[in-house]
Amino acid sequence: MTYVVVGGGLAGAKAVETLRDEGFAGPVTLIAAETERPYERPPLSKGLLLGNDQPDSVYVHAPSWYAEHNVTLLTGTTVTGLDRATKTVSFAGGAVEYDRLLLATGSSPRPLPGALTLRTLADSHRIASAVREGSRVVIAGAGWIGLEIAAFARSRGAEVTVVGSTELPLQNVLGAEIAAVFADLHRANGVTLLGGTRVAAVEGDTVRLADGSTLPADVVIAGIGATPNVSLAVDAGLAVDNGVLVDRRLATSDPDIFAAGDLANVDHPLLKHRIRVEHWATALNSGPVAAKAMLGQDVSYDRLPYFFTDQFDLGMEYIGWVAPGAEPAVVVRGDLAAREFIAFWLVDGKVAAGMNVNIWDVVEPIEALIRSGAVVDPARLADPGVELSDL
Repeated sequence: MTYVVVGGGLAGAKAVETLRDEGFAGPVTLIAAETERPYERPPLSKGLLLGNDQPDSVYVHAPSWYAEHNVTLLTGTTVTGLDRATKTVSFAGGAVEYDRLLLATGSSPRPLPGALTLRTLADSHRIASAVREGSRVVIAGAGWIGLEIAAFARSRGAEVTVVGSTELPLQNVLGAEIAAVFADLHRANGVTLLGGTRVAAVEGDTVRLADGSTLPADVVIAGIGATPNVSLAVDAGLAVDNGVLVDRRLATSDPDIFAAGDLANVDHPLLKHRIRVEHWATALNSGPVAAKAMLGQDVSYDRLPYFFTDQFDLGMEYIGWVAPGAEPAVVVRGDLAAREFIAFWLVDGKVAAGMNVNIWDVVEPIEALIRSGAVVDPARLADPGVELSDL
């Protein structure tokens, strides 16, 4: 048996690691479009960008790991074709056959002509070099990436304006009450927030907004979302809809091809819904599940979406998922004004998601509440004197 992984990010790297950990001794090839060996992406907008992390700390494995584990690592190699009939992936100057194939090609940031984006190590270095004290920085997009970059830019002494389509940053994700916490945080740290509009164009050192107004800018950075890299799957005739469609085992419509990470639109066995999540934890956890499935193990990807952020003096973790179109009730335990609280999103009286802000070691009991499917008493949920494990 020959195993091939296309995509040199965290999902692909953890998949090949798992193949070896599970005892597979046959040929394994990992094909990465980037010239770097696999690395983790959260530091690109966090510790590495801020200068708090050492450059080598981002890599998944030591340089020698791939040779030591007999994994053929092809960097700087873009797969251009996938032939399911011959079970072959092709690239400039070569091709490799597979018995089982994992697609972990990730996603790409939506471009804004004239603006920088953040996805790769090179992007992070480029932004770090461009932002200086006194720089006029305009960030298009008030999501997680945009706000993290805003916090970084303010730490450098830049003048920062964040332009978002909703009145408050993260409003569509968190709702107005919790989104206001992040808005207040950024305003308190000198960030200008412009809501209810968008960047229409970047014209030299001027940013033109949709309402016709303009902003001066030395640096423009776009954080307006990402799209899954599905072209290879589409050309190969795999089922695709907002990512590559996979079952609970992360198998695609072709039983010998699997997908993991940003790319995978999973038929989630716990949530009873298809979800595609573009966060570090998804790559970390789905790569190993896909590898085990490729080996024939009866596994199931039922991890709850999880992500974290650090902005100024606010640290946050979020776990769970609220279905599109749901109208959750929000219950807060703690002090919003002090930015020390846990927020819960309830759907039909059950905890669907939870966020802890500057409160730690509570992700596991929040996850247990979500998985239990229990109807909870909102008053007890809001009471810090009631242990989460007792709800």
